[in-house]
Amino acid sequence: MDHGSIHSSIGGQFSFRVIGPCCRLYDREELPWPCCRLSWHSKEPSWRRIGKRLVADIAAQKCPSYSVEILQPGMKPTKTILTLFSLRLDSCMQEWWYSKHPRSRDSSNISPQLA
Repeated sequence: MDHGSIHSSIGGQFSFRVIGPCCRLYDREELPWPCCRLSWHSKEPSWRRIGKRLVADIAAQKCPSYSVEILQPGMKPTKTILTLFSLRLDSCMQEWWYSKHPRSRDSSNISPQLA
């Protein structure tokens, strides 16, 4: 979706203006304590969590997510993240959107490589 374009939601309850594409991240620091882990008998303390703090949300990994501004009559616009689960990314777009390769972090990587 193009920046600034306005679309209605699938159910038609609201309209939204696209700010831009984004990657939906899962913050491991927001997990409740204790975190369930078999080796810790369901009592893993938060300071023992190993790995990256922010990881791609696997529930939204195959669908595009956009930063949007919800437009509702009579209310001020609200900014949020909207994942379009009814749409699927093809493999090229999914690799660009949620790539795990270090070269994907390069500042020149602003659009997917078309095959």
